[in-house]
Amino acid sequence: MSTTVSDFVIDRIRAWGVSRVFGYPGDGIGAFDGALGKADGGERALEYVRPTHEEIAALMATAHAKFTGEVGVCVATSSPGAFHLLNGLYDAQMDNQPVVAIVGQQGLAAVGTFTQQESNLERVFADVACYVETVTTPDAVGVVVDTAFRTAMLRKQPAVVVLPHDVQAMAYEAPAAEHWVSRSSGVPASTRITPPADQVAALAELINAGEKVTFLVGAGARGATDQVLAAAEKSGAGIITALRGKDVVPADVPYHTQQVGLLGSRPSLTQIKECDTIVLLGTNYPYGEYLPATGQARGAQVDIKPEQLGLRYPTELNLWGDVGATLDAVLPLLTEKSDRSWQERLASEMREWEAEMARQALVAYDDGVNPRRVIAAVNDRLPDGVTVTADAGTTADWYGHHIRLRRGMRGDMSGRLATMLAAMPYAVTAKFAFPDRPAVCTIGDGAFQMLGMNELITVKKYLRDWPNQQLVIVVMHNDDLGQVSWEMRTEDGNPMWRGSQDVETMDYAGYAELLGFTGITVRTDDEVEGAVERAFANPGVTLIDAHVSRNVPPLPPHITAEYAINTAKSLLKGDPVEADVVKDSAKAMAAEAVERVKGAFGRDR
Repeated sequence: MSTTVSDFVIDRIRAWGVSRVFGYPGDGIGAFDGALGKADGGERALEYVRPTHEEIAALMATAHAKFTGEVGVCVATSSPGAFHLLNGLYDAQMDNQPVVAIVGQQGLAAVGTFTQQESNLERVFADVACYVETVTTPDAVGVVVDTAFRTAMLRKQPAVVVLPHDVQAMAYEAPAAEHWVSRSSGVPASTRITPPADQVAALAELINAGEKVTFLVGAGARGATDQVLAAAEKSGAGIITALRGKDVVPADVPYHTQQVGLLGSRPSLTQIKECDTIVLLGTNYPYGEYLPATGQARGAQVDIKPEQLGLRYPTELNLWGDVGATLDAVLPLLTEKSDRSWQERLASEMREWEAEMARQALVAYDDGVNPRRVIAAVNDRLPDGVTVTADAGTTADWYGHHIRLRRGMRGDMSGRLATMLAAMPYAVTAKFAFPDRPAVCTIGDGAFQMLGMNELITVKKYLRDWPNQQLVIVVMHNDDLGQVSWEMRTEDGNPMWRGSQDVETMDYAGYAELLGFTGITVRTDDEVEGAVERAFANPGVTLIDAHVSRNVPPLPPHITAEYAINTAKSLLKGDPVEADVVKDSAKAMAAEAVERVKGAFGRDR
């Protein structure tokens, strides 16, 4: 049987270590899809996962890269299908993930002729992709595919291969040694980079000189958990994790104070305000107002992405390197510190913060269930090995404040892009990546309606392939685009506008039941724990439809004057839910005040 360009691409994808692709068909990629179909069931087969939309396919490819460390691959047809990939590819770009998109194109003779579904795809993808190229001859397909994979892995960015329809079906032969013909290598470039010895020594000196050292750890340190903990133990450092780095450091490390910022903790704010040394490890943390004041702390950064070094804080050392390899080199040079007062103080403050979070979760609101109580109840029952996904919006606040990931658990979300709806395809991808483990999706009703709920159909389609079928979807149902409503108040001093913010209500639990899953509706606080217990007792798919208050403030660990003033301005301008906002904010702040008093005067007072 003759080999076509499409056959070669499939074999080359497998040679790059990929066994699963996420795609949506169309005539522009039809010959390639046909080759996938012919290979199905044989030793050349690629597992083909078809969700309900190309955007979901790209988000799933990004999530696959995050969860497995492999290259994520998505496939789509020409113009409309290719365009739909963009949001998911930007998620990969902004969170530094290797993804290769294979997209169709009209035949070569039609390129530039304004025919149906023909567009300049190289120009379209030029901003999002680190490499984008059209395969114009069979001799070129090898170097284009190999360069796409190698570059995506090296630069941790998406790459795009454009396959015109007629080229997909052309006969393929291995290229000869000829002028203008590249015979490419299908071997990845190493990214385990260690900085020069003098820079490693300088980093050790900086850490050794500090008395109050803080490590700010991001997702770029994934795989280096043991090295991070060993360095913190020797140096007496406290640890803060960026939101996407939450699972890099286990929650039971007492001086791990979780996140910093709006969805962070007060002990993390203590670290930022009082540390004399800060070391950023694999993070591009973007919120400068939650980093130390200029001149307060000596700073260093380690990152595999050189262009992201020195961006957020005036660091005196910027080390281009893999976090694990760099810490392996630094560890022998670190001085074992006997003074543990910094770590002990942070651990004590963290215990107080956890008590405050527990108290916040028990505050009762008149207009719905306390969303904190729902997520806290989920956290209390997380099984070993679970993957937890969170969506953009207030769900991310509750995830940051209440979810505590133990070693062996995974957690992730759309980070720098912070696109809505990603939590659902991420959770479904976790079931493909870890089919013998449970998964939990936490998502708002607005995001769930934005393609998210479609993916319950994908779950129904593939559920039988997962040995462990437990998937818990927690929908925070408040009929409001809650995060944007609060941002309107706190950032711009504007009242929430119902014309843009209201989400049409529906029966999410009933929708799940229509598909044959378990649906649980929660309308009161005293139903929360029982509902979550029931969900985790179910070995299959469960959707919790939690009717939560729309007015619970996502309070930062320290309420800034700007936050308070802008909220007051928005209420004075006539916020449509003003009374509930004032009342519920007062309840939340009262709970916080009680814990502060206890912390200041003793727990028994």
